[in-house]
Amino acid sequence: MGIEQAPTEKGRESARGLKQSTRKEEKKVEAQKGSDLAKGADRFEERSKSSDGKSAGAKQK
Repeated sequence: MGIEQAPTEKGRESARGLKQSTRKEEKKVEAQKGSDLAKGADRFEERSKSSDGKSAGAKQK
């Protein structure tokens, strides 16, 4: 759920905090790794392969 779709102000505030902490964690990981993490579809494919070595497309067949 996006920040603006949260039904209450408390929910929007919580979503903002989660987004900020995620950005901070991502920057930390990228600094340790020495390169940027994959984004969007590339990241989906990377995460899918890392779980069991198969691509998302292969899992659906």
